[in-house]
Amino acid sequence: MQTSAYFAGLVAGAGLIIAIGAQNAFVLRQGLQRRHVGSVVLVCVLADVALILLGVAGMGLAVKSQPGLLQVLRFAGAAFLASYAFLAARRAWCGESGLQPAGDGAPSRRRVILACLGFTLLNPHVYLDTVVLLGSLSTHYEGQGRWAFAWGASTASVIWFVALGYGARALLPVFRSPVAWRVFDVLVAAFMLTLAMLLLVQPMG
Repeated sequence: MQTSAYFAGLVAGAGLIIAIGAQNAFVLRQGLQRRHVGSVVLVCVLADVALILLGVAGMGLAVKSQPGLLQVLRFAGAAFLASYAFLAARRAWCGESGLQPAGDGAPSRRRVILACLGFTLLNPHVYLDTVVLLGSLSTHYEGQGRWAFAWGASTASVIWFVALGYGARALLPVFRSPVAWRVFDVLVAAFMLTLAMLLLVQPMG
């Protein structure tokens, strides 16, 4: 029973985490830049695992019972994504290459970690996916089976973020061109702005 619960959690977690999102785009960019990748991956994994465990522990109902909190996160997340879209658009306009050597203009580890926390914790869908949805799915199992499900979902998170952050290096030959970075930042800007607009027009709950 525990083995089947573990693999069910692994599949469910992978299905939710691998979906294209603002957090994944941020991790990919940091992986391509090779800047603070370990810190970014660690923050994403720890946040995901904590939220998954909270969901399995029964916090899903608490999240669903606080629609006001989700609304606050909804507007804060939209503002955060819109500001990042602006920064990406400005990078594309100015032609800033993401592979330039780190210098005074490179963001510090603290700024990168804060940005990563923003992409992770200001997205209300993160709570709905991990705490509510995965928490609800875990109730199909009893006792230790629920925690096996949680560890399966957590394993999916670890594998995905490590692969995304460090596997981005395989794309480095493409991104040695400033043009490729401009295209990437244009796509990121459009993607972030679209997500921000969706948060504004779609009610949470």
